Amino acid sequence: MSPHRRRRLFTLLGVVAVLAYASDQLTKLVALDLLDDGRSRPFIGELIRFTLIGNPGAALSLGAGNTWVMTAIAVGVLVAIVVVAKGLGSRVWAVALGMLLGAALGNLTDRFVRPPGGGQGHVVDFIDYNRWFIGNVADIWIVSAAVLIVLLALLGIGVDGVRDRDRKAAETDAAQADTDGDGTAHRSSDDTSSHA
Repeated sequence: MSPHRRRRLFTLLGVVAVLAYASDQLTKLVALDLLDDGRSRPFIGELIRFTLIGNPGAALSLGAGNTWVMTAIAVGVLVAIVVVAKGLGSRVWAVALGMLLGAALGNLTDRFVRPPGGGQGHVVDFIDYNRWFIGNVADIWIVSAAVLIVLLALLGIGVDGVRDRDRKAAETDAAQADTDGDGTAHRSSDDTSSHA
């Protein structure tokens, strides 16, 4: 892949990450300002309401007593995204990874800047889904990225943008190129040299 295309993919990933992060943090600031009285407000009837809470855990308040664990997981997700992104060769994967990166950074920011702080801060949640669970905009980005990643996996498209069937065909072609006309494999000079 050309350096220019690689730069464009990383730029796309970065732009999507900034958009996800900014939308998450801005909506949290608005929620903190408008919903600080503790009242729940209907948005789409009872289906979606706005209810401000501080969540010490993950989605559905899982792990609420283990805030440090949630912080460590978020850091691990960020590291995994960076590692996976090194093999980036697909615009759609760039979008998916950008969504995850921005959302993870959004919730991780809360862990460090929201009370009680120091990696144990409570994530600002305010979108109440029919009193089933309360989430935030970062959660929407995470779910959207997860759906996109599942679709990419079902289509067999790797992070590098190559379809699994194309990768297998290339491997078969390469294996075929390594054999001569009578079906015997070529031996490399390392195979024919004597080892003492």
